Amino acid sequence: MTSVVICESADIPAAPLAAIRAMLDAAYVGRFSHDDWVHGLGGTHAMILESGRVLAHASVVARRIIVGSHDFRAGYVEGVGVAPARHGQGLGSSVMTAINGVIRNQFELGVLSTGEWHFYERLGWERWLGTSWTLQSDGRLRRTESEDDGIMAYRVHQPNHVDVTSSITCEDRVGDCW
Repeated sequence: MTSVVICESADIPAAPLAAIRAMLDAAYVGRFSHDDWVHGLGGTHAMILESGRVLAHASVVARRIIVGSHDFRAGYVEGVGVAPARHGQGLGSSVMTAINGVIRNQFELGVLSTGEWHFYERLGWERWLGTSWTLQSDGRLRRTESEDDGIMAYRVHQPNHVDVTSSITCEDRVGDCW
């Protein structure tokens, strides 16, 4: 099995960054936007390389997440993808296992948004059962009902005081807020 490389965004040269972006474009069949790309930068990346090609990638960035009334320094997962020709070989699980380790070491909570619940559940993630919101720049809360079914959490320390039935709020951002 090819090993997982972990590095910070700032340490990745331009050519490998372009290769990550190209693989994610292929993995998401043209549905990976510029905003999606930018959201995954500025944190830690886990990737699998083979002969200079990026086969799998995931990143985690710091975000403020509010659960009920408690603020968390959360690791928010972005840019998870596997080269289409390499699906089903455990590469996605490998990069996510590495990202889970980063979250355990650096954050209080992991959060992501997906429609692929079963994949993440196998890796220790739980579906969020409460309501979702965004905190707008003017301090108002905006309900994000359409996101409720896709949010998942990775509780770092068990037992954990994170209640997945509570409301969850992220700060708004350009592009997809969750």
